Formats: sequence, structure tokens, C-alpha cells
Amino acid sequence: MNDTKRRLLWNGMFLFLLGLITGLIEQKFINPRMGLAAHLEGVMNGTFLIALGAAWTEVRLSPRLNAVAYWSALYGTYVNWVITALAAIFGTAAMTPITGAGFNGQLWQENLVTYGFTSVGLGIIAASILVLWGLRKNALS
Repeated sequence: MNDTKRRLLWNGMFLFLLGLITGLIEQKFINPRMGLAAHLEGVMNGTFLIALGAAWTEVRLSPRLNAVAYWSALYGTYVNWVITALAAIFGTAAMTPITGAGFNGQLWQENLVTYGFTSVGLGIIAASILVLWGLRKNALS
């Protein structure tokens, strides 16, 4: 089995497990609704990594772009879970007006969560574009 594929599968299962554990403690967060979001992010992003791992041998990219896609996917999925959990712990409302309604964190907490969600969005979009590029019909052989 391709080593990168195996690492994606392992990380997917690990993140899935982190999501399940987050679900067990979601009511303990300052913002339990955001705790539920952190639980779902772990489970969904873990599932995404498992699906990406299953398809990885079909992705045809140069070694450099392959590495960028891999690390962007890991960054985007793990940091998404971490930032969502931090938002639940801090009780921030930055970039999450629905799940953060009625909550406000300290300015540095709001800024950290805002920066985190922004970087996660850029990272996972980059990974998705690269994987799509590597899956096109006339990609590198």
C-alpha cells in the first residue's frame, strides 16, 4: 500500500476518534453548541481524510504539489477541529454567528479563532483544488 495513502487513512481514523471523544464532552464546553460543531468537524474531517486516502493512488501530481496537497489536507482537517474546539472552550463568536450567538470571548481569543478559521479555509481549498487537478483525465502518469 502506498505510504501516503496509509498515512492519510491512519490520520483519518485518528481524527475521527478525536471527533468521537469530543462528542462525549461537548456539554462541558463554555459553548456546548460549538462543542457539537467540534465533534462534527472531527468526525467529518476524519471521514474526508479516509476518503482522500482511498483515492490517493489516483491523484497524479508532481512530487512537490503532491506534498503540498497532502500537508494542506492534514492542516485543514486537524486545525479545523482544533480551532472549532477552541471556539467552544473560549466561547467565541468570531466567524460563527449562528453557533456563537450570545457568546463573546476576549479580543485575543476572537482574533485567534478568526485567523484559525481563515487559514483553515485557505488550506482546505488549496488541498481540494490540487486533488481535483491531480484527478483530471490528462494528469501526470
